[in-house]
Amino acid sequence: MTVWQRMFLALVAGALMPLAYAPFDLYPLGLLALAMLFYLWLQVGPRQAFGLGLLFGLAMFGGGVSWVYISIHDYGYVPLGLSVALTLLFIVVLALFPACSAYVVVRCRMWLEHVAPRTEAWLVLLVLPAIWLLFEWVRGWFLTGFPWLHIGYSHTDSPLAGYAPLLGVYGVSLLAAVSSSLLLLALMHRRGGIRGGYLLVLVALWLVGALLSQVEWTRPMGQPVRVSLVQGNIAQEMKWLADMRQPTLNLYADLTREHWESDLVIWPETAIPLFSYQAQTFLEAMKAEAALNDTDMLVGLVYQDQESGAYYNSMLGLGVDGGRYDKHHLVPFTEYLPFKSALAGIIDVLDVPMSDFSAGEVQQQPLQLAGQAIGISICYEDAFGEEVIRSLPQASLLVNVSNDAWFAGSIAPAQHLQMARMRALETGRELMRATNTGISAFISAHGKLRQVAPQFTTEVLTLDVQPRSGSTPYVWSGNRAALVLALLMIVASIFIYRRGS
Repeated sequence: MTVWQRMFLALVAGALMPLAYAPFDLYPLGLLALAMLFYLWLQVGPRQAFGLGLLFGLAMFGGGVSWVYISIHDYGYVPLGLSVALTLLFIVVLALFPACSAYVVVRCRMWLEHVAPRTEAWLVLLVLPAIWLLFEWVRGWFLTGFPWLHIGYSHTDSPLAGYAPLLGVYGVSLLAAVSSSLLLLALMHRRGGIRGGYLLVLVALWLVGALLSQVEWTRPMGQPVRVSLVQGNIAQEMKWLADMRQPTLNLYADLTREHWESDLVIWPETAIPLFSYQAQTFLEAMKAEAALNDTDMLVGLVYQDQESGAYYNSMLGLGVDGGRYDKHHLVPFTEYLPFKSALAGIIDVLDVPMSDFSAGEVQQQPLQLAGQAIGISICYEDAFGEEVIRSLPQASLLVNVSNDAWFAGSIAPAQHLQMARMRALETGRELMRATNTGISAFISAHGKLRQVAPQFTTEVLTLDVQPRSGSTPYVWSGNRAALVLALLMIVASIFIYRRGS
């Protein structure tokens, strides 16, 4: 195979990856793409592998997350050329992760290049998936993390989803990579018995996942709660205009009044386009009206501390117990500026409304609403399973609120919803997701979509949700179990090498 052919295959494999995720949901393509990439890594040296991994990453992230351009240019009002440059820089940085994982993999392969063929098979089966997973994990926390397009997310509807309550999304990613390795080994070996053995292990892995999907890791607690999710559908370019404030408040109030029979009404992230002190009269009136109808509310707004002047992206409970949740995991360059002393001038270029939020406390108690303990995540926070489980096992229900209007018309909202589904799978809790322009949804404790509001519609979803108690294994172990498993796979490969040398 020539250099150009390898480069072409790396680009094709990377281009296939975004099709594995929502809204396309062709998860077998992700397994095939990863198998193709692993095959290429077995044919070349470290430098060439780094280049092939980089090409794969450029195609993968270029097709899968280039929607950041919309928020930078359309809503950040950054000039076209600079918007393109920033988007490309973002994609290149992400592409470095598969590139670096390729380099490490090939270094390991070269270390094992003189061992028996059976040991090389163990390298493919153990080392490649483990290193892939470890670099996904690093990408999930490095510089606050960007866990988008972890391969585990593409399996919310595959049998591998059954492993999510045990090992979380990283465990699903690891087993997806193992599946790609088994597929590759089956294709590489022509002898029917050996090929059949790999395929048998692959089938067994997926069959166990399907069986695990039937396990009830948590249990119903008490009576169902009727919940309404209000999707106001306020365009991002209109959201913060002064003359839209009162119409927006009127819209959300009127939609809510049609559903006072619900126990809990949830508004999206920053549904109220005012600081908390500016909306005080409106909030008191809504709280009083809700109390008359025996309904609690959870509303998104910007809370400002009058003494310090700091402001927070918050969810405010309007009920007997009330309470407030402040977003902790802020988005760099849009909600806060990293390295502020060195990059202070960039805020003037990225003209993002309210881009200097303060972070809430790491550990915040669930809010008590409608007789339930509600675990809350705001927007980007639901991309981090290790953060969502902080409210568990106390929380009986989970809520995520978002404003995906920042990426209107792209595949980002569908990807974001898929990540929220993984959080329900991991925790064994029903999750209610209220968004500004969609996609709002009720998600079952098994990660299935129960009711969905399409994008760019003004709708109210109402459904009875079942509170649950207990914990999945993932709630107790977090990401540690998947990481330990990956490290054990590497240790096992070293043991096999020494035994075979």
